[in-house]
Amino acid sequence: MKKFLFVLLGLTVLGCGNPKTKKTSENNSEKKSISIPVFNADSAYSYTAKQVSFGPRVPGTKAHEECANWLVQKLSGFSDTVFVQKFKARTYDNVVRQGKNIIGSFHPEYQNRILLMAHWDSRPFADHDKDPAKHRTPIDAANDGASGVSVLLEMARQFHKQNPDVGVDIVLFDLEDWGPPSDLNLSGENYWGLGSQYWAKNPHVPGYTAVFGILLDMVGAKDATFTKEYFSRQYARYYVDLVWNKAFSMGYDNYFIDRDGYPIDDDHKFVNEIAGIPSIDIIHLDTESSNGTFYEYWHTTGDTMDKIDKNTLKAVGQVLLTVVYQFQ
Repeated sequence: MKKFLFVLLGLTVLGCGNPKTKKTSENNSEKKSISIPVFNADSAYSYTAKQVSFGPRVPGTKAHEECANWLVQKLSGFSDTVFVQKFKARTYDNVVRQGKNIIGSFHPEYQNRILLMAHWDSRPFADHDKDPAKHRTPIDAANDGASGVSVLLEMARQFHKQNPDVGVDIVLFDLEDWGPPSDLNLSGENYWGLGSQYWAKNPHVPGYTAVFGILLDMVGAKDATFTKEYFSRQYARYYVDLVWNKAFSMGYDNYFIDRDGYPIDDDHKFVNEIAGIPSIDIIHLDTESSNGTFYEYWHTTGDTMDKIDKNTLKAVGQVLLTVVYQFQ
């Protein structure tokens, strides 16, 4: 990820209110006591390391294919149904590339659903590296991609052990990070998030919808801070408040900061605008970093495993498990 967007204050938006969830057979009038699983940060860390061990997961490479096979295998072992959505998309350089969105579904028969998302591909360019000679070097993407996927894989493992009383779909987007290198100064087109754009127009189940969605992006760095990203507030303020309030009540307010963040052109924006599913982005924003926007090692060769912190993975994963299991 991604692009940082400047927007006019008068932007027209939809979907900010408290939604009315659909009544289905899984929502019983008498709620039993809820047991929240413990998120295993060691497990999530190992899933991050496994992804990085393949090398940069750039579409069209052996590492990308091997990682895809591993992700399908892991989700097949945890979820009720797995979909591999193959697609073609044209990148900024006018090349048509092959992508794979990977989806794991739990309780596919349930009408009330929660959508959980991350991107699993890695950027082919370290275009924000301090060394200009590395600007066309693919990156490990331990945080920018692998960390979000690893949190969702550990959540999937917990869902398999103890089913939540709601339908859940984990969608891992491909071809998210093949936007143009920063020195080309290309703008005005949706060059990023190609997998999420495709999925939003062509969901894995015809007519698919969810009550809300949560995107994870760069959720593994030490002392990460997650502010309330702009488009998340505009399209899904109720769910921003739901997640942040839950984090505060659990003592994770040092990660989930009660402050408005700036707009990010991330996968959730396409899910909101194309699929019409109110979705939020949990993303590490940092105005004090050298790039002035994101995590310090964003789009550099320094986005490596030594930057991943189990405490951050734990904070994000435990909050999201609680949100899912307490959903009514």
